[in-house]
Amino acid sequence: MGTASATPYAANLAALANAAWERDADKVVMKYTDANDNWIDVTGREVREYVDAVAKGLIAKGVKVGDRVGIMSRTRYEWTVLDFAIWSAGAVPVPIYDTSSKEQIDWIVSDAEVSLLFVETKEHYKLAEKVARGESPLKEVLVIEDGALTAVVSGGANVSDEELAKRKESTNHDSLATIMYTSGTTGRPKGVRLTHFSYCRHIHGITEELYPVLYQDGATALMFLTLAHSLARLVEVAFVSAGVVMGFCPDTKKLVPLIGTLKPTILLAVPRVYEKVYNSAEQKAAAGGKVKIFRWAAAQAVAYSEALLTPEGPSAGLKLRHKIAHKLVLHKIADVLGGQVRFAISGSAPLGTRHAHFYRGVGLEIMEGYGLTENNAAASVHRPGGYKPGTVGPALPGIEFSIADDGEILMRGEQLFEGYHRNPEATAEAMRDGWFHTGDLGSLDEDGHLRITGRKKELIVTAGGKNVSPAILEERIRSYSLVSQCVVVGDGKPFIAALVTLDEEALPGWLKGKELPAMSAQEAAEHPVVREHLEKAIARANKAVSRAESVRAYEILPEDLTIENGYLTPSMKVKRDKVIADFQHLIDKMYSGTPKSA
Repeated sequence: MGTASATPYAANLAALANAAWERDADKVVMKYTDANDNWIDVTGREVREYVDAVAKGLIAKGVKVGDRVGIMSRTRYEWTVLDFAIWSAGAVPVPIYDTSSKEQIDWIVSDAEVSLLFVETKEHYKLAEKVARGESPLKEVLVIEDGALTAVVSGGANVSDEELAKRKESTNHDSLATIMYTSGTTGRPKGVRLTHFSYCRHIHGITEELYPVLYQDGATALMFLTLAHSLARLVEVAFVSAGVVMGFCPDTKKLVPLIGTLKPTILLAVPRVYEKVYNSAEQKAAAGGKVKIFRWAAAQAVAYSEALLTPEGPSAGLKLRHKIAHKLVLHKIADVLGGQVRFAISGSAPLGTRHAHFYRGVGLEIMEGYGLTENNAAASVHRPGGYKPGTVGPALPGIEFSIADDGEILMRGEQLFEGYHRNPEATAEAMRDGWFHTGDLGSLDEDGHLRITGRKKELIVTAGGKNVSPAILEERIRSYSLVSQCVVVGDGKPFIAALVTLDEEALPGWLKGKELPAMSAQEAAEHPVVREHLEKAIARANKAVSRAESVRAYEILPEDLTIENGYLTPSMKVKRDKVIADFQHLIDKMYSGTPKSA
C-alpha cells in the first residue's frame, strides 16, 4: 500500500478530517436540530474542536490505540463526532444498528471485543447493560441522550494537545479503521475489517469521479440513512472530506419537513424512499381527484428522460408537454424534496428503471450505485451526465469487475476488506484467487456498465428446470403504489408465485381515489377491487419476463415485512428464508389449486 508520503491519499481518517475542517474552519459543515426542529449551524473549526475534546476524553478514560469502541444510535450529529473522535484517539469504532436485539449486541460486542459502548437512549442502555453484566469484554455503557459526550469532554480536560497529536499519528494506512457487521439475511452477522487505506483511497477516487456532485456550490445533504450501514458511513466520510454540509435527521418521521427546511442539493436514499415519495404523491393526487393529470405528467417525465438518451433528444412537442407537466405537477415533487436537489444517489437495492426516469424527468440526476460492505460500500456508480438505465454504472477507481461462468459478479481492488473478523473460513470462501465472490449475478456491457440481475443464492429453479431470478419481478410488483413488499417463490415448484404485502400508509389515499370506504389492510386484502388492481399490477410486471418466469398465483400476507417484526434487515433487505418458513402454509395454498394468469 505504501506510505502516506508516496501516495495522494490522506495518512488516516483523522488526517483526512482535520485537513477538511482546517480548510473550512469558518464555513458551516454540519447542522443538527434543537427541540423545536430549528437548525443549529456548526463550522469546521467548531466540529474539530468538539472532536478533539471528545478524543481527549476517550484517552483520559483509558482508551488505547487499537481498542474497539461501539456506537449504537440512530444517525445524528453525535455519531459523526464520536466516529472521528475515536479515530483521532487511534481506536476503532464499531457500529451497531440501533434496532439490534440483546443477542445481536452480545454477539458483536464479544466478537469485536468492544470494551466501551456509546448508546443513544436509556432503552438501548437497558439492553447493553444486560450484556455487560455477563462474561463480556464490555466494561462501560454511556448514554448519548444523558449527556455522555459532555461528561467525556470534561474528563479529558487535562490531556495535552501533544498527546492527542501523537494519537492522531498512531495509525497508518495498514491500521484497522472499523469492523462493520453485515446485516445479513441469514445467520450471524460477519464482521468486515476495513483499513484506513480502504477509506482514504476510496474517498480519493470518489472525489475524482463525483467532483461536480461533492463540490457544487452550496452542496448540502440530509443524513438519515443509518450510519451503522456501510454506504451511509462511506458517504459520511466523503461529505466530511469535501465539506458538503451535512444536516442530521435522527427521526425519519420528520424527514419531509426537515428536507423542506434544509433544502439539500444531494439526496442519498434507498429505493424504497424514492418509491414512497412517488406513491404518496400519486395517492395525494388521487384523493384530490387529479390522478389522471398526475399520471399524464409522470408519463411525460419518463418519456423526456428516455428521450435524453437518444442522439436526437426530446422532440419539440415532448419538450412542450414536459414543460406543462412540470408546471402542473412535477415541480411539486421537487418542492417536497426541498426544491434544490440536483443529484439523487440510490443504493442498497435496485431502483426500478421507471422510477429512475421519472425522477430525472422531475429534474434530479439519478446516480444509482452498487457495492457491498466487503468492498467498502461502493464498487460502481453512475457518473454525472452518464446515467444508463438498468445499470449501476461503471466501476469506481481502484475496483475491477469480472463475471464468472455462472454469472456471478467478481471484484477485486485496493479498497477491499482485510477479511472477516476472526473468521478465516468465511474469508477463504469469499476471496478466491484474489477475487471477491459477491454472491450477486450480473453482466457487463460494452461500456463497462454493470447490470445486476439477482442474487445467486436466491435463484429459483422451477420443477421444469427454468432458472428464475426473482429480483426483476419483485421490483416491478413492489413499484405499484399499493404494494409494500413482494417475495417471489417457486423453487422446485411447477410455476412461479408471489407473496405480497399492502402498504398501510398508501392504503387510505388509494381507497379514496377508488371511491372505496376506509378499511384495514386485512379487510383490503379480501376486497375484490383491491385484488383486481393487484392482479393488473402483477400482469404488468409479467410483461418483463417469459411465460415460464411469470407469476401465476399470489397471496397477500396478513402483515407487512418490517425491521421490527424481523422480516427485514436494518438495511431494508428481505429475510427471504424467514418469510418462506413462516408463511409456508400460504405458499402451499397457492400450489394446491390450478394456476391462472395474474
